[in-house]
Amino acid sequence: MLKDFLIWVEQDLGRWGPLVLAVAYIPLTVLAVPASILTLGGGYLYGLPVGFVADSLGATLGATAAFLLGRTIGRSYVVAKIKDYPKFRAVAIAIQRSGFKIVLLLRLVPLLPFNMLNYLLSVTPISLWEYALASWLGMMPITFALVYAGTTLKDLSDVTHGWHEFSPSHWIFLISSLLVSGTRYLLLEVSIP
Repeated sequence: MLKDFLIWVEQDLGRWGPLVLAVAYIPLTVLAVPASILTLGGGYLYGLPVGFVADSLGATLGATAAFLLGRTIGRSYVVAKIKDYPKFRAVAIAIQRSGFKIVLLLRLVPLLPFNMLNYLLSVTPISLWEYALASWLGMMPITFALVYAGTTLKDLSDVTHGWHEFSPSHWIFLISSLLVSGTRYLLLEVSIP
C-alpha cells in the first residue's frame, strides 16, 4: 500500500509531492503505523535535501498530532496503558525536571517504539512546543540516515522489499545507526535516575 502511495506521489504530484509526503505521516503516526518506508521513499524520490526536509517535517507533524490526540481524547486510554510500562514513571519524573532534554534524548535513543513514545509523552507535563521542538531535533539524525539510505536505492521496490545487497553506504548507515543508538543510550542512562 505504501509503495503504491509512493508511486502515485512520484508519478502524479509533481512539485506538490514533498508536501503530500510530509502530510502522509500524520495518519500513519496517529494510527501507529511505522513510517520508515516513507522516509526511505522521500530519499529515493527527492534526494537528500528535499527528502530530508519533507520527511523531517512530516515526522514532526505526525508525532505532534499523536501527542495532541493522546493529550486530549485519548488521554484516559494512554493513562491506563502506562501501567504496563513501570520504567516510564522514572521518565515522567525526569520530564518534570528537564522536559526538553529528556524528550530530546528519548528521540535520539529509541528505548521505546517511536509511535508508542508519542502517546506516552502526551500525559507528561511537557509543553506542546517543547515536545515538538525536542522531537524534531531528536529525530533528525535517524531521519537523515534513512533519507540518505533512500538516495542509494536503485529502484522504488527496494524501499518496500528490503535491500538485496549491502553497499558501502548501507554499511555506513547501519554502523552509524548503532553508534547513535549506543550514544543515546549512554546519555539517557546518565540523565535518568
